[in-house]
Amino acid sequence: MAAFFIGLGPSHLQFSSLTDDNRRVTSTSFYQKPQAADPFRPGALVIVTLTNPREKYWGAILHLSGEGLSLRGIEVASFDDLSAQIKNGEAFTSGVIFFPMHRLERMELDLPEGNLLSLSQRFAEKTGQDPAPLLVSEYLEEAGPQGAGEERK
Repeated sequence: MAAFFIGLGPSHLQFSSLTDDNRRVTSTSFYQKPQAADPFRPGALVIVTLTNPREKYWGAILHLSGEGLSLRGIEVASFDDLSAQIKNGEAFTSGVIFFPMHRLERMELDLPEGNLLSLSQRFAEKTGQDPAPLLVSEYLEEAGPQGAGEERK
């Protein structure tokens, strides 16, 4: 945009920047495709409810596509057994499972609800270990608090 002052010559024209008129606020063009947040990315800890037969699994997403879900985790019914096993110093054992999309009824992030701890928080409380690195370390790069969502190349 140009500001034109009447009575002043062309050398006194002031032009605002076409890219950033306010340097404190990052400009985003409406031509740019908006980036959607992806909460169900590789490394995210989830609880999955399946149909035929009805089952519930807790674990980390390794891959999610139109074909299905690859998950490293356990049945929710085995959660306390796994926690006790890890607490006693035994090796971590968890299967890598693929569920075809037609079996997925529901998938939710493993988050606390009110005063109820998430399964991840309960696992950490019982074992003293963060479950994310245990679940994704062999399958995703930099398995840890900062890199659990990056896929192996």
